[in-house]
Amino acid sequence: MTIQRKVNTRTTLKDGWSFSQVKSPAFPHVAEDWVPCTVPTSVHVELERAGKIPDVFKGLNEWDVQWIQEADWTFATAFDAGVLQQAASCAELVFDGLDTYCTIVLNGEVLGSTSNMFHGHRFCVAGKLKDRNKLELRFKSPWYAAKAAEAAHGGPRPVSNGDSCRLYSRKAQYGWGWDWGPIIMTVGPWQPVHLETYEYAIRELRVDAGLSGDAYDRPSLAVAELIVEPQPTNDAKVVYTLTGSDSEVVMQEVLSHGEPASWDLSGAVEAWYPIHYGKQPLYSLHVAVVNANGDELASTSQRVAFRDVQIIQEPLEDAEGTSFVFQVNGVRVFCGGSNWIPADSYLTNIKPERYRAWVDLLVAGNQNMLRVWGGGVYEPDVLYDACDERGVLVWQDFMFGCGVYPAYKDIIKSVQVEAETVAKRLRQHPSVVIFAGNNEDYQVAEEAGLVDYNDKSGQYLNTGFPARHFYEVLLPDVVHRLSSIFYWPGSPYGGKVCGDLTVGDQHQWNVWHGTQEPWANWDKLAGRFVSEFGMQGYPDVRTVREWFAPAQEDEWFPQSTVSTQHNKATGFERRLELYLMENFRHAFDMESYIYYTQIMQAECLAAAYRLWRRNWKGKGREYTAGALVWQINDCWPCVSWAICDYYLRPKPSYFAIARELRPYTVGMTRKEIKTPRDASTAAFYTIQHEIELWGCNSTLEAKKATIKLVSFDLKDGVVDRRDFSVVLQPNSSTEIWKGDVPGQPVRTSVSQTPRPIVVQAILRDGDGGPVLARYSNWPEPWKSLKFPEAGLALGVDGDTVTVTAEKPIKGLVLDVEGGDEVQWSDQALDIMPGDVQVVTAKGLNGRKVVARYLGDGSA
Repeated sequence: MTIQRKVNTRTTLKDGWSFSQVKSPAFPHVAEDWVPCTVPTSVHVELERAGKIPDVFKGLNEWDVQWIQEADWTFATAFDAGVLQQAASCAELVFDGLDTYCTIVLNGEVLGSTSNMFHGHRFCVAGKLKDRNKLELRFKSPWYAAKAAEAAHGGPRPVSNGDSCRLYSRKAQYGWGWDWGPIIMTVGPWQPVHLETYEYAIRELRVDAGLSGDAYDRPSLAVAELIVEPQPTNDAKVVYTLTGSDSEVVMQEVLSHGEPASWDLSGAVEAWYPIHYGKQPLYSLHVAVVNANGDELASTSQRVAFRDVQIIQEPLEDAEGTSFVFQVNGVRVFCGGSNWIPADSYLTNIKPERYRAWVDLLVAGNQNMLRVWGGGVYEPDVLYDACDERGVLVWQDFMFGCGVYPAYKDIIKSVQVEAETVAKRLRQHPSVVIFAGNNEDYQVAEEAGLVDYNDKSGQYLNTGFPARHFYEVLLPDVVHRLSSIFYWPGSPYGGKVCGDLTVGDQHQWNVWHGTQEPWANWDKLAGRFVSEFGMQGYPDVRTVREWFAPAQEDEWFPQSTVSTQHNKATGFERRLELYLMENFRHAFDMESYIYYTQIMQAECLAAAYRLWRRNWKGKGREYTAGALVWQINDCWPCVSWAICDYYLRPKPSYFAIARELRPYTVGMTRKEIKTPRDASTAAFYTIQHEIELWGCNSTLEAKKATIKLVSFDLKDGVVDRRDFSVVLQPNSSTEIWKGDVPGQPVRTSVSQTPRPIVVQAILRDGDGGPVLARYSNWPEPWKSLKFPEAGLALGVDGDTVTVTAEKPIKGLVLDVEGGDEVQWSDQALDIMPGDVQVVTAKGLNGRKVVARYLGDGSA
């Protein structure tokens, strides 16, 4: 028989699988029950699909499936191998991801075992294939495997969220349960499985693309590494072809294999910018290795973009510490964005279009950065691809979160492979601009008294915080060696302690957690770069209904067992009620409670962005250079800090943040100033109400605009009007005016009730052109106000809703009667008399629009 030459074959082993629980020490008498499935998948998903367990997201069902993680499971399939595959000199079984403790058995022979779900595995099967082959994936209980590792390597360590044994497992940490997610420890082949045969393969390709020159106008491209296995003959050539998004060839060159490959592409390609700062041109470099006859031996393609990213940490004018600024192609960017957690407890249920829909939400919400949090997974390329295409910057954590991790021989070796895999995969994405070593691990170690920051020795393995070896030795070495991406030891990190507000990045949880400050104090809580902060809020009422089983109507109230099951935050009832009672008069029926928590979240988060963006005052004065809300998404239907829920339904807070991240915004803050008559008295004083007005401009050009400032007394109507002609300075905030609240008399006693004056600012383009932004500053707390009859009017014409009011309205949220929600263009609105606002509602289909707002008589 003549065997035809075949360079490469790849067969994805997707169908024909089945799985079963198998005997284990915890389940010595279990009977095998093989259930058909496809791969990738997980045990929970398949058991639910087969009707063998209930929907874990409903009711209290989470607690009825905890046995799954304590059981052992086997996935098995049989596949054919043709003559060519059996004869191939190089044949490999490739597992893109196994979750997590797995022994791989082919035709009764053990190929190897795995204990890290964060990287793939390859096993040589040359000479081992038959016409018909049996493949078994024998998964051990992740719970017992982690417990055994913990017992063998030092026992429990300080941890926040989940069981301490998770620290010993290179498995997605959120599966152990978090303060927003259930305990669902998945098991199974969570990424595709392939059989590959080849004569030659490109094993490594590193492409470095960058910009240089004073104007960042000199793009260059270099192939820093090209490894082909096996080594081709000396006469082999490499064909490099760079094409644009239109497939037009930008550059093509043929070089000898091993010959240096670099090009100056000035004038041939364009620079990549974050959204709103420029375009996002993406190119593709095709690399083909050919023999002397021109036959292709191996090839691959990689996406390429040209940009320069720097993290600027320099002294600031009139402030302690240093800045923490992302600079792209010489442009300093205020980063307004979100934190990302895994979008599902079942990762295999997330389709590519769902990842893209999340990025679309970010972009529609005027956000330009996404932080991939360190307790989940390194996400699939589709998420990073979408960020590349839309210009969303990515802050990427390594997968360590909220604990004092061990560092012993086996886990160090595993983390080394993990880090190298991640650095090689993500370095090609222009959106990825920073790697951070962990999430809050320094904070946990500080709280346990285990960090000595004076120790700069690099010898940390025998200290109380051995994971510093990862964050300060291993990971920076990997990142610097294998990529050009900036590395940061952790998040938060910097300064004398990780909570230092003057250096590095901060997690500002003194609203909600910590000292539970009022959100009016966000300006006092500002850091150089706030990479986490948040406030809880209920999701859409339709989402709330999703977590109730059909027979649980009597649980439809906020304090029910089912309701509390779907909020995992410790002490959430006390914290929610603290902020609700401080600010609102509210009702306790479910629909009202949903509304009031949503408005609370919207007002709280909008205030943070408004006040911190004011701190972006120009070069050398970037006192706050970024704010990333915790969090954009959920992994299941629940109450959490997310601004969009599990079903991608935006909460009112999403829209409030979007308004504060527009290219142009206007902001105000109000202060009460009490001045004693002299130093000797406490009884005689004056009380003034002072207001400050500013605008923000994130574009790179100055903006001429006008601001119309109108003051409304809730009872008496308009009490003052005034206009300002302004020039909003580029890429910064601009202070505009400071003075007494117009129409508010000076008081001489606390017993004198101040007038309920609302001040609205409308920012218009040029001299009275289109509205660029608006903001209304209200006297607080709102619980003290006596709201008049608003005279709200909703005019509906197709998908357009026109909103007017006779009196000021606070916190307007629109909905539709009956059926699915619609896609609203805005929510959580303040409506002022004489200022018509128009909201689009895609999918209205003639249904009646209804509204809630403060003082509407519902509380």
